[in-house]
Order: sequence, then structure tokens, then C-alpha cells
Amino acid sequence: MENFVLVEINGKKAKLGKNIKIGYNVIVYPDVEIKDNVIIGDNVILGKIPERAKTSTLKKESFSPLIIEEKVTICSGSILCAGTKIGRETLIGDGAFIREKCIIGESSLIGKGVTIENDTKIGNFVKIQANAYITAYTVVEDYVFIAPCVVTTNDNFMGRTEKRFALKKGAYIKFGARVGANSIILPGIKIGKEAFVAAGSIVTRDVPDYKLVKGVPAKVIRDVPQEEWVENQ
Repeated sequence: MENFVLVEINGKKAKLGKNIKIGYNVIVYPDVEIKDNVIIGDNVILGKIPERAKTSTLKKESFSPLIIEEKVTICSGSILCAGTKIGRETLIGDGAFIREKCIIGESSLIGKGVTIENDTKIGNFVKIQANAYITAYTVVEDYVFIAPCVVTTNDNFMGRTEKRFALKKGAYIKFGARVGANSIILPGIKIGKEAFVAAGSIVTRDVPDYKLVKGVPAKVIRDVPQEEWVENQ
């Protein structure tokens, strides 16, 4: 543990639990709370305070501590911002970036190069594969599977005013849903319980529970077989 930097500001330091393994060139900012039996890879940054662009409509604010629960693994090169909580036994892959005010549940997998933007909620037993982009204000319920390079969006206007910023809304992906590789989900879309989005789809409308959709734009094709439902396994 001698090869990392424990930043101290105004007498504040991070809280470190027992049996923590920390790699080389790790930076841990004040107020970070790391529970027992956590593994942290090389070149990880924990508790980063997010920067705002000069043109940003977001107001400056203070953030609660980054909390990392027991038995979490954070792989090399990841950056986790202040105000976020990582549930126990979750794995954060190499080079992942998780912004402020996010909640990541227990026993989930955040893959290599995944970006999770601010104010996002990820449930338990979720798998988000490599290079997926989860936009701000997204909700992902338990047992969801998101394949590589999926893109979620939250802004129909790409606006520059505070009024339009207030209209931003991410996707809501319900329990047990699966989203195939390279799919794009438009702002505010709901993906139903146990639904299946085929690879390469562009989802412009809400997807009903237990339905398979595919295409550009995505359309309902058939029901998802009951033997594939998480709730039946």
C-alpha cells in the first residue's frame, strides 16, 4: 500500500478498511470511504471532484463521499467521482469512468471502458459490457444485461439553455431486460421487464414487457420465451 497517494485536504483523509489491496499510482481523495477486502488496480483515481465547463448550465455544488462497499474490485485506470456509491462484490473494469451522484448496486459488472454519467442508478446483478455509454439520469433495474457499445441518450434538443437542460431524461431499463450490441436508446425510453432489444437497433418508442424488438426504428417482433426470463430461473 506504499505505492499510492492518499490526498489530505484541510486535515481530511480517506477512510480505509481492512485487507485492502492497492496497486501502483493510485490516488485516493479525502472523504473517500473504502470498506474491507477491496481490490484496487494500478492508476486508479478515487473521489475525483468533477470539473464543469465554463459554458455549463450546472451549478457548482458539494458532493457526499465516494463509498466503496466490501469486496469490490476496481481494475486499472478507472476513475470514480465523488458522491457515488459502489455496492459490495461489484467489479469495475479497466478504464471505466463513473461520474458523480451515481449508485451502482451489488454483484454487478461494469465492463472495460464503460462510461456512466452523473445521477444514474444501476441495480444489483447488472452486467454492462465493454465500451457501453450510460448517459446521465438513466435508471437500470436488477439483472439487466447491456451488451458492448450500447449508447443511451437523454437530450432530444441538444439544447444550450437551462430550460432545455431541465427536460433531459435518460432511459429506464426494467428488471431482466437485455440490450444487444451497438443499440441506441433515445431519451426517456422505457425498456420493459424481461424485454430483449436486438443488436444494432435504434429504440425510438417504449418497449413493452416480455417483448423482443429489432430494427431501425425498433419494432416488436415476438414475445420473449418464458424459459429466458430471469424470474423463472
